[in-house]
Amino acid sequence: MTRLPLFWMLIFVVCAAMEGIALYYQYALDYGPCVLCAQIRAFIFLIMIASLLGLLAGKYRPVRVFATVLGLLGSIGMMERSYQTFGIERGFIDGSCSLDGGFPAALPLNEWLPSIFEPWESCGYTPDLLWGITMAEGLIMIAAALIAVFVLGLPSAFSQPKRRFF
Repeated sequence: MTRLPLFWMLIFVVCAAMEGIALYYQYALDYGPCVLCAQIRAFIFLIMIASLLGLLAGKYRPVRVFATVLGLLGSIGMMERSYQTFGIERGFIDGSCSLDGGFPAALPLNEWLPSIFEPWESCGYTPDLLWGITMAEGLIMIAAALIAVFVLGLPSAFSQPKRRFF
């Protein structure tokens, strides 16, 4: 599965669409991101980088394994941040967010790309997407699907392609 370029292209397209939707909500509908939302965007960006690695070097097992594990780690990080956002939104996790980006000093994405990663609002509310599903709920579902896809793709990442003699 992870040896197929279509797999990596689909992952890239899904992540690019999610980033595009987030930016649409931010700039067209004026729903600014909170710190957790900006961090979720960073994890989605990490999955996009993993998909590009997998797409460009899918024939080489070490790179394919690295891209799959990187995508899985990004998906797990996305799930954790999405769950935190959902918990704060629903009130079963006590917490609030500052407007500090929350990125490590070595990787200040909020300073490098403020139009994408700079938090505008405090945590506590995400807008509705479709059918009453909030953005936090949608992100949890997508993160769970991505985790499942990468876990199922791990055996394929480790396998060698079959050699053909004809």
